[in-house]
Amino acid sequence: MIIYIHGFGSSGFGGKASLFREYFEDEVITPSLSYVPNLAIDTLEQIIEAFLNKDEKVALVGSSLGGFYSIYLANKYNLKAVLINPAVYPYKTLDKIGMAMNYYDGSSFEVTKEHIDSLKAIEVTQIENQENFLTLLQTEDEVLDYSEAADKLNESELIIEEGGNHSFENIESYFRKIGSFLGV
Repeated sequence: MIIYIHGFGSSGFGGKASLFREYFEDEVITPSLSYVPNLAIDTLEQIIEAFLNKDEKVALVGSSLGGFYSIYLANKYNLKAVLINPAVYPYKTLDKIGMAMNYYDGSSFEVTKEHIDSLKAIEVTQIENQENFLTLLQTEDEVLDYSEAADKLNESELIIEEGGNHSFENIESYFRKIGSFLGV
């Protein structure tokens, strides 16, 4: 089972999540996660453990903040993961925010110091088994500096595409490669 982990302020109904559901059908789930990091991680751990307890194979696809979560979870459970323009230092990016908006329903929420601290607490400083990661980056990401992810994940299977944006233009052109990498 592939668990698609959306980015900050997004949902399991976002554009990329919908594309993944359309292509991978019943091989993917796209949960909508809380903006509170501890709650999001707890939800994901429960989902992963439920599948693993049924002896099902689990793989992750994480976009932006979902990539950060995927690094943590893939290391904890020794899973394969595809990272799409991952946030590798989200506590730096989000530390500037305060009030933020959910892109799916337009609701607003506040990013607190506790949220930032909880992100720092799950940071993986030494990524184990980088061969378990496929990292997809676009150089014109307007939110994150792609080179930070390239540096941190330099031993992963790394694809750096010129241009693009934070959403990762034409992600669907990589679906076959993603499926092959994850073994689905």
